[in-house]
This record gives sequence, C-alpha cells and structure tokens, in this order.
Amino acid sequence: MTTSPIAAAQENPGVPGPEQDPYIWLEQARSPEALDWVAKENTRTLAALESDPRFAQLKAEALAIFDSEDRIPFVSFRPDGLYNFWQDKANPKGVLRRTTLESYRTAKPEWDVILDIDALAKAEGKEWVYQGSTCLPPALTRCMIALSDGGEDATIMREFDTTTKQFAAGGFVLDKKSQGGIDWIDENTLLVGRDFGPGTLTDSEYPFTARVWTRGTKIEDAPEIFRGQANDVWAGVSLLRDNDGVVQARIAYRGISFHERLHYVEVDGKWTLLDLPKKASPYGIMDGHLLLSTDEDWTVDGQTFVADSLIAVNLAEFRANPNGAKKTLVWAPGERQTKQGGAVTGEALYVSLLDNVVGKVLRFNFRNGKWVSTPVVLPDNATIGIATSSDKTDQIMYTVSGFLEPTTLYYTDGTTPPAVLKTSPAYFNPEGMDVEQHQAISKDGTKIPYFLVKPKGMVVNGTTPILMTGYGGFQVPRLPAYLGTTGKLWLERGGAYVLANMRGGGEFGPNWHQTAIRENKQRTWDDFIAVGDDLVKRGFTSPKHLGIQGGSQGGLLVGTAFTQRPDLFGAAIVQIPLFDMLRYHLIGRGASWIGEYGDPRIPEQRAWIEGYSPYQKIVAGVNYPTPFLWASTADDRTHPAHARKGAARLKELGQPYYYFEDTTGGHSGGVDNDQRAKLQALQFVYLMQRLMDAK
Repeated sequence: MTTSPIAAAQENPGVPGPEQDPYIWLEQARSPEALDWVAKENTRTLAALESDPRFAQLKAEALAIFDSEDRIPFVSFRPDGLYNFWQDKANPKGVLRRTTLESYRTAKPEWDVILDIDALAKAEGKEWVYQGSTCLPPALTRCMIALSDGGEDATIMREFDTTTKQFAAGGFVLDKKSQGGIDWIDENTLLVGRDFGPGTLTDSEYPFTARVWTRGTKIEDAPEIFRGQANDVWAGVSLLRDNDGVVQARIAYRGISFHERLHYVEVDGKWTLLDLPKKASPYGIMDGHLLLSTDEDWTVDGQTFVADSLIAVNLAEFRANPNGAKKTLVWAPGERQTKQGGAVTGEALYVSLLDNVVGKVLRFNFRNGKWVSTPVVLPDNATIGIATSSDKTDQIMYTVSGFLEPTTLYYTDGTTPPAVLKTSPAYFNPEGMDVEQHQAISKDGTKIPYFLVKPKGMVVNGTTPILMTGYGGFQVPRLPAYLGTTGKLWLERGGAYVLANMRGGGEFGPNWHQTAIRENKQRTWDDFIAVGDDLVKRGFTSPKHLGIQGGSQGGLLVGTAFTQRPDLFGAAIVQIPLFDMLRYHLIGRGASWIGEYGDPRIPEQRAWIEGYSPYQKIVAGVNYPTPFLWASTADDRTHPAHARKGAARLKELGQPYYYFEDTTGGHSGGVDNDQRAKLQALQFVYLMQRLMDAK
C-alpha cells in the first residue's frame, strides 16, 4: 500500500509534504537513491568507528558472549519433547531442535535438529529469518512455519511436519509475504488472516479479514467469515481452545485503536458483540472458566473490577449466554502491583506479577466455588518471568535474573518447589559493583524511579560516564535484567548504567501507562529528562559524561531528550526510532500507533505532537550531542526513514552525527551473531569516544 508523497500530502492536510520536507524521498526504503545515500553514510560512520583501536576487542568480546555454547538454551514444552531455537557460530541463522527432559537436565543435552534455517536459506538463495511456528493441538507436530526474508515483520508460511522433519508435500503454503497469521481448526482446515489483496488491509497495513481455508483448495477461494473495517488498526478471528486442544469458541476482534478492541463471539454462525470494556480481552481457560483481563475499571452487575484485574466466567454459562454469564474476581492488583505474563498448565493458572518492580508469581486454582491463590517460592528481589509451561501437566519453568546476576532457570513438575535447572554463565566480573534505586522528581512533581548500576570504585564527583536508557510507552515495562554485553563492554571499563522507569511504560500497571499517552505524552519525555537532571544533581555524572540510548519508542524518547535538552547529554544513541512524528502515520506501521501518540491530521492532536517531534525540533543555532542514529533497511515496522531523515537534517545544518543502517535484521534485530557483535561494538566505541574520552 504505497501512496505518492504528493497524494499523501493532499489526503493529510496540515501534514508536511514535499514542499515543506526535502527528505521525503528517504521514506522509500529500497529506492536506488535512498540506498546510495545509506551506503555513503555507512562508509563514513564505519571509517570513524571501526578505526578506533578499541573496536576489534569490543566486537570480539561481544561475539564470544553471543556465540557462547554454555548460555541457557531456552525451550518450550511439546508432547514429543522440549523444543529450542539456537543460533551460534556454526548456525548463524539458527536451527530448530528438540531434546528430552532427561537429556535437557544434563550439562550437554543431545539435540535432534528438526529444521536447519542456514541450510534452507542457502538452498533457496534467501536471507531467511525464522519467525516462529503455529502448531495444531494437541500433538503439535503439524505446524505452519513463519519465515521472513531479511528480518521483516511480514512473513511467508509453510506447512511443516516435525515427525518427518520435512515441509509437507502438497501442504499449506502462504507464499505472499504478509502481516498476520493462521490458526489450525483441524488438520485439514486453517483460519487465516493475511493480505488477500485490495480491500483486505487496514490503513496501518494489517489484515482486517479472516477466511477458512480447506486443504486442497486455493486460498483465493477460501470463504471470508469475518471483516473488520479499513480504519481499524487490525481485525481477525482467533480460536479459544482449552488445554486439551478443544475449540470452545471462535472469538473475533477489531482493534479500533492500538489499546482498544471490540470482541465478538460466534453464536449459531453469527457474530455477537461481547459486552466487554474496550481495554479488556480473553486471557485463557482454566478449571472450566473463561478468564478475562481488563486494563480499565469495569463496572458490571453491581460490582466494579479495577484496572488490571483478572475476572472469571463459567465457561458453560458463557457458551449458553455470552453476555449474561456471572463475573467473578480472580485477582486484583494492590498498590504499585501489576500482572505480567501468565500461563495455564494442566493443573493451574500461574501469573507473574510486579510488586514495586520486584517479581513474584502466584498459582491459582478454583476450589470449592472460589479462586484460591498461593505464592510460588522463588528468590526475592529479582526479575522473575514464566519461561515455558506444559498444557498437559503441571510442569513449568521460570527465569530469575538481576542486573549483576546471570539468568537462572528454575523447573518444577508441580509436586515440589521450583529448583535450579540451569544457570547462565557470568559474562563479566561484578566484583565491587553495586545496584541502587533512586527517585527523580518530574516536572509535575511525580516521583520517577530509576536504577543505577555502579561500576567498581565509582566516585561521586561528576566524572563517571553513564549510559542511561528507558522506554516509556505502550505499557511495556523495563525491568532489571542481566546486563551481559553491557556489563562486559561498559561496566568493566568503568562506565555506569541507568534504567529509568517513566510513565507510559508498564512498571506500575495500566494507569502508569495511560497517564502519559496522546495529549500527555510529553510527561514521558519530562520523566526521562528529570532522571538525567537528578543524576547530575546528585553528582553521579555531568552532562559531558551522560549518554542516552533507546530503540523504537525508546528511540523517540532519546530523540525528544536530546532535542529538548541538548545541554544535558554528551551522547545519544537513537535506534530504529520513530522521529518524524508529523508524518509517522504515513511511514511503516505508524498509523497503528495513533492510540499512543495522537493523529497529526487532526489540528488539536497535531499540536500535541508538534511540541516534541524530534525531526522538526532539529534547528539551526543549537549544538546537539553528536547523535548516533541507526536503523535497518528491512524494518517494515517503524521504518528506516525516521533515522535517515534525522541524520539528513543534522547534515543539512552542519551538525556532527553518525548514521548506520543494517541492510538486514528488521525491527526485531533478526541478524546473525557476528552482525549483532558489530552493532554492539560500534555503539560502545561511540560511547567511549563521547563520554570516556571527554575531558
């Protein structure tokens, strides 16, 4: 869905067009002119950074970590074994492999390779990136494998048999790359939501129709069973299955904004709108109940469920009367609590929580007519996640980590408390390092927490180089996690690390997010700047030693910070960012994020965005902290145009900057380990030049 710049300007009054923006041509991801510009920028940046005598050592150290054979091979449970996707020096694109639990318990498990992505890519002359699989329950041996060429979000899909380790002869194939996916109705029938041609993609370029595709027929002939609207973010149909793989309902949805959905259930071949809040959704099936989660207060049948609650309805009642089934509270958050991941095993519901940014897990069962929870015994004061669980048994694995503590994998079969199964090796020496938590006061008086990881021997005299990062959007939390390459390449060399928890993120639940979106998005930027000011005020660092880094929404965060307060920072790494917010809805999947930022086509909302859009805030007469912008040509989500245009504007004004664009990888960074190590080394060389070498 490509619109010419002139036509786009005519359809978007008030949005900059070619007459106002001389760099719109860089929005063509793979035009010869744009790629020639990228090649020249890459040559200039690599010459400056790879020539630094520290580069080779930094890259070697990063590559040793990425290729480490003793890192934890995380797995998922399937009936025929434990599955893992693994990349290393010998398998840069990766292999899908399986083992047994008995073998997995050993230091060197024996792996059976199911699919070799390197061999497949070589045979087909493609830069295939494995994007996961969707398998038919309960056996999970018949799968649709998703592959992208170069790391784009858009994929092709092919049927694969894990028993024969072959793509199925005459199997289902979706060979037109597209957003969207499939669900298995049965072994001969798929539920498909993809790009079916004109009139099937939203303005955000996501599918909004669903079809039922029968084996042996053409996808073009598959009957459509649901259609949303073109101005939805996305729409489709999913299957509500229990742990035995039995379909209990078909649920359709329309994403009317990024954060809001309408849900429908199929009753007698017709779609019935569910009486749910727009920020509520199905969560799973447990003990004969359908679980629902809400991100807003929900008053129904004389009771109010606060935002972030888990609610249950009897499944049989729901099937008989979808909107009339009685609602029962399963869990409600306490102060500064929020739920994170969840898993339904064969025996219980497990929910991981954040309690003042500290991880906990609760186990839920329905007993004697009520929901009962018990805490799972895991280490205190750590970041805890549910790694994988079994649908059939009570087997479950957890990850436990911290900034200085390597990730540890815990396992239980449900009969005993979780015990250590595997531990990641230490990639840096934490001796003498320390972690502190502080609070900054934002512009409106709100207290903003942040973590400071101090290197050995840190003196509070304003000279410590600090790398500060954060995210602050889409209700996504940034939590303490093992620093790995950052510890080796930065902390061991005397740098400190700061993680800020701004409003807009998900560290304290839905309200922490919703208080900093759309007309209030500036609060996120204010929070981040407040943390930077606090670091300087406390004497931890000074502006010439303070660098900032962030990707995607975090790239926008860094862009707003260095354009609003160029005096506060000595370096800024802007990764795969949003940057031109007055045209973001026309670039990549930008239209899907209007629910987070607002719509620049609407004058009132454009005014919110104009106040901070980094691209428009780069102006003559201001000294910026030599930002390093980088992107991926294959990024079809935020799109490389944002970083390109930011660099071009800086160049036009004679401002120093660096720009690098990886030709593969996409938004999610689907590159091999050598390229990952190169990207890490480039960034840390830049930081050292800007912050450690600063006098």
